[in-house]
Amino acid sequence: MKTLSLDLRERILAAYDDDEGTRDEVAHRFRVSLGMVKKLLQQRRRTGEIAPRHGFSGRKPKILDRHRQHFRRLLAKQPDLTLGELRQAAGLTCTLPAIHYVLADMELTYKKNAARQRARSGRHRRRAGAVAAGI
Repeated sequence: MKTLSLDLRERILAAYDDDEGTRDEVAHRFRVSLGMVKKLLQQRRRTGEIAPRHGFSGRKPKILDRHRQHFRRLLAKQPDLTLGELRQAAGLTCTLPAIHYVLADMELTYKKNAARQRARSGRHRRRAGAVAAGI
């Protein structure tokens, strides 16, 4: 559904303010829903403005700036923390991919443990050698 122009919003409210009909009649006259008229009146009463408020719609982020700062401090101390450990340390209930995307946005990458990598590559080489030898 398209956003109502500011001009149309002003005309709807002017008609209602001038007692040119009930909210339902004004909605029918301007071919908008009764809910839209109610929302315009409520928005004007609450904020004093009638412009579209797209920036305030949608899902609110669970991972806030304070969580990002906490992630940065934790990873500075121990760079090989898993996403699950980060989530637990921050006390979040979000998904692990959500944390991954935040870390990627912060340009923080997973630092692999060098000792673990050496051990893994050694195992892999031994196994590859055993397969080549027919064992």
